[in-house]
Amino acid sequence: MRRRKDETLMAVSQLARTDLEALLRKRQLDGALTSAHPLPDKTAMAPTGLAALDARLGGGWPRGQVSEIVGPACWGRWRVALSSLTAATRRGELVALVDTLDVFDPGPAAALGPHWPYWLWVRGSALGARGGGRLGGRAQHTVLAEALDRAVKATALVLSAGGFGLVVLDLAELPRAVVRGVPFTTWLRLQRMVAGQEAACVIVGADPLARGPRGLTVSLSAAPQGRWRGQGPRARLLCGLGTRACVVRAQRGPEGERDVLIDVPVAEAG
Repeated sequence: MRRRKDETLMAVSQLARTDLEALLRKRQLDGALTSAHPLPDKTAMAPTGLAALDARLGGGWPRGQVSEIVGPACWGRWRVALSSLTAATRRGELVALVDTLDVFDPGPAAALGPHWPYWLWVRGSALGARGGGRLGGRAQHTVLAEALDRAVKATALVLSAGGFGLVVLDLAELPRAVVRGVPFTTWLRLQRMVAGQEAACVIVGADPLARGPRGLTVSLSAAPQGRWRGQGPRARLLCGLGTRACVVRAQRGPEGERDVLIDVPVAEAG
């Protein structure tokens, strides 16, 4: 009798889960649950242009997903982002950079040889980056939060327009407290908008916050390879600094979903 009761409960539970997944698919929210459908064996990728990193990513950024580049400043976040944007333009794809605080400098990017006619630069308010620093406390937080809100809405507009191969949202210069104030449902809406598209959406920031169910997080940190060259305190040069990337992805296996960490060098300056 008890066994029959348990089997009945399991059947009801499975039916409820099936109905829930059907409802999510109907409302185009099924991407919120990675268990709602199996991961595909092959996913279209947008290469980053960095061979070592692409090898670990399985070809590049997953299209139709929100991925992330995270880590401290000066350790390769923009090298990966710019390389990805440049590689996409060389493939003849349209790209968009949503520059939240208007801090992007095209000069260094030009050295990589991007095809500028394929590039959309959505510039945020410089007040957020410069004028906001003269404000204090709550006023500064409000200015930066408004800049972030405009940037997210701009990203949503670009994604809804379609036709882009890669869309990058730069949140790297924003304080952590401001970024963490964004509701998680906001990132779910971005994932919903990019789902099914050929575009890959990549967010650049300090901490992980918005990876899609099949997206990737590339977490950058310093590689302990630095060494000094030359003699004397004023004639020495620090060389061999490197950046390492931990690639985090959702993976289904016998134990369910888990994070897979892969350590790979993505940059080194001689």
